[in-house]
Amino acid sequence: MMSESHNSRRDFLKTTGVAAAATTSVLSAVQPVHAAAKGKIRVALVGCGGRGTGAASNALSVPNESIELVAMADVFEHRQKASYESLVRKFPKTVDVPDERKFLGFEAYKQAMDCLKKGDVVILTTPPAFRWLHFGYAIEKGLNVFMEKPVTVDGPGSKKMFELADKASEKNLKVAVGLMCRHCDARNELFDRIQNGEIGEVNMLRAYRMAGPTGYAAVPPKPPGISDLMYQIKNFHGFLWLSGGAVSDFLIHNIDEMCWMKDAWPVSAKASGGRHYRGDNIDQNFDSYAIEYTFEDGTKAFMNGRTIPGCHNEFASYAHGSKGIAVISQSGHAPSKARLYNGHAMTKENLAWEWGKPEPNPYQLEWNHYIDAIRNDLEYNEAPRGTMASLVTSMGRLAAHTGQQVTVEDMLNHEADFGEGIENLTLDGDSILQPFEDGKYPVPQPGLNPDFEY
Repeated sequence: MMSESHNSRRDFLKTTGVAAAATTSVLSAVQPVHAAAKGKIRVALVGCGGRGTGAASNALSVPNESIELVAMADVFEHRQKASYESLVRKFPKTVDVPDERKFLGFEAYKQAMDCLKKGDVVILTTPPAFRWLHFGYAIEKGLNVFMEKPVTVDGPGSKKMFELADKASEKNLKVAVGLMCRHCDARNELFDRIQNGEIGEVNMLRAYRMAGPTGYAAVPPKPPGISDLMYQIKNFHGFLWLSGGAVSDFLIHNIDEMCWMKDAWPVSAKASGGRHYRGDNIDQNFDSYAIEYTFEDGTKAFMNGRTIPGCHNEFASYAHGSKGIAVISQSGHAPSKARLYNGHAMTKENLAWEWGKPEPNPYQLEWNHYIDAIRNDLEYNEAPRGTMASLVTSMGRLAAHTGQQVTVEDMLNHEADFGEGIENLTLDGDSILQPFEDGKYPVPQPGLNPDFEY
């Protein structure tokens, strides 16, 4: 498996010639924070949507543990209320969030983290545009961090995250990133078998996430009574500055597990995509994406994404080798149904290995592993790897949206800073992204706008 340490990031960037660009600031000396090895671990939830509520539920479900949810933060009261009611109903003894520890607004993340002590855990599950801002405050407070993917959607944000990841390691903080497929037992055995040569040399990978409308990727016109900023946050999958859109939020899992099985990161990407049957939707996404990644040794990885109803659906990843094929995942994130075949015809006769037993939920496994690292003070920082996964995913998105071939260096050093000024947002203020007079937003125009996504 690719190293989980912060050195893995430096090694990769050195091989691609961008180490200097990714380490532009000198980190100040910091005192290590010892993990909360004993006693109750207190948790704050920042971002109370479905993924945040799910992550909090996994935290409170770690077996044989003493973990308590004590604070919640969001910009939407109704989402916070729904999340709280769901969690307290399921965990009445370990959810202790009175009204005075339910915080609303763009400063709520600070208020929630201020309820914790060093060594406690904050869950960061807001749209990823806010990730570096919230991560930085958590490090300042000496908190362990679980953050949802993607952790960045542009070059400037990636540089910030790499630097913050190093700072978290210097303080001995434990950092988890929600790429839970890395914690899947079946996939881990599959990885070992691939690295041991059971399908020969890996020479191609391919993945598919093709379904109907997904998440908030397709956004209808804004109704009256809500600001542009709050409507964008409510439908964050539809706006590139907030989430990186459908590519960054939905395709990152497949891209990451292909890179994992290859045990490398791609160095360039070229891609195509388009918008179809959009009606009056105002989001910035394409409906289909076809990305070709190239690794340093020339191996290709192909990612196909689509959110058009009435078409063939597939949610799977594969690795092809000189002797056979590996099914990385077949029908979503879990169960993976991981298996190996001799040759490239996936027939019963060619089956060489399969996991063949119930697969524990990887969403829960990642939390079990994370809390174990906190309790036993193990080195645990997934932020560098999570940032690389986010960066190469954004590289593919930029290639599709501009129509250009994009390298990792291009992506990391791209000047578009989607989140510039994000720390100054207010509930009643303007958004970073403004609509046209007709209420619609700029969309990518490959070829016509070869340098920027919009």
